[in-house]
Amino acid sequence: MLKIVKFGGTSLATAEQLQKVKNIVDADPARRVIVPSAPGKAHKEDTKVTDLLYLVHELAAMKQSIDQVWTKIMDRFNGIISELGLDMNLSKEFEEIRKKLIEGVDSQYMASRGEALNGRIVAAYLDAEYIDAADVIKIASNGRAHPSSYDLIRKLCPDDTRRYVIPGFYGSTTSGEVATFSRGGSDVTGAIVANALDADVYENWTDVSGFLMTDPRIVASAKHIENITYTELRELSYMGAGVLHEEAVFPIREKGIPINIRNTNNPEDKGTMIVADRDSSSQKIVGIAGQKGFSVFYIEKAMMNEEIGFGRRVLDVFEHLGISYEHMPSGIDTVSVVVKTTKINGKMDQIMEDLNRLKIDNLKVLENMSLIATVGKGMNHVIGLAAKLFMALAEADINIRMIDQGSSEQNIIVGVEEKDHEKAIKAIYTTFA
Repeated sequence: MLKIVKFGGTSLATAEQLQKVKNIVDADPARRVIVPSAPGKAHKEDTKVTDLLYLVHELAAMKQSIDQVWTKIMDRFNGIISELGLDMNLSKEFEEIRKKLIEGVDSQYMASRGEALNGRIVAAYLDAEYIDAADVIKIASNGRAHPSSYDLIRKLCPDDTRRYVIPGFYGSTTSGEVATFSRGGSDVTGAIVANALDADVYENWTDVSGFLMTDPRIVASAKHIENITYTELRELSYMGAGVLHEEAVFPIREKGIPINIRNTNNPEDKGTMIVADRDSSSQKIVGIAGQKGFSVFYIEKAMMNEEIGFGRRVLDVFEHLGISYEHMPSGIDTVSVVVKTTKINGKMDQIMEDLNRLKIDNLKVLENMSLIATVGKGMNHVIGLAAKLFMALAEADINIRMIDQGSSEQNIIVGVEEKDHEKAIKAIYTTFA
């Protein structure tokens, strides 16, 4: 059996946490490929190493002194090395990174150094072979793994008895420049490695014991989810359930490899299993997740359904302005286009002008909207489920501004005003938990 094990920043924030990691890896010989993140916060008031690296890059770009922040970065790594009693020295690596920083290296290179340096520490501590992610993870222009990555990983991890450490979050372009995934991208690295090596399980170790049915900051007593499918997870991750990077599902799903979300601080907990399919007879709804910050463009046009190409022309308006849309629920004479407000970025007047050129009857924009998704593969077999959901919101005195049920029949998304975000999630959770 082979397990790929990824450890997040909180799991590697201190020497004490690294000792827990070693105990976890040593406890199971199948845990042979380790994907570490950069050190996270050692305590509540601390700063993540990746954030310090972004800061020092910004200071260097503005020709300001980097000494204080740079010393803090080095002290963080050196402190972990010292506390672990490791016989290693990163002075050469620090010198090379600082030299490139002064010469004007880009932010992706700097941000990746947290994982690169921490990977060397983890490899030394676990007596594993260190593999630079830039040598095996090739990132294509679309930000995803280039197909060549899989062969490279297999080539550099040939021994099924050794341990290997491949840092998360970064790789390199096909031309050799260091590049990163989006924040939290170490999850993606682990998924790519699991795919390449046909792993039996991809364990993702973090600071929580898997997924809860909803955000515990909104519902303190939210129930634990034992099993969830890839597609259910994708729906919840998109709506803000942030335990796992949403892009990590794709490489894993291709091979049907289960993902096990585990807690480094409570390794005896079984966590949540993310699988291809599950028995939904006992749990129809797996989660409720929501996200604020949307704008809805409501368009009304008589006989819209008879006008060939109208929907395409509406979306062309957004495409030409470089704005992607999230949802597009429609009726016979109406269509709504939902976009993230941050993507509008000063283009509102142009959007309105271009949409009005389509000779529509009515156009209005609903801003400060929140989208809330109720997700579960058993939903389509429950008579009256939608009615229960809408009644729960009505009884909580919440006005629904938009409804969208996906063709997969695994989720219902409602749009409410941002002021009702938390209240709506509580109402839905109470009804279905």
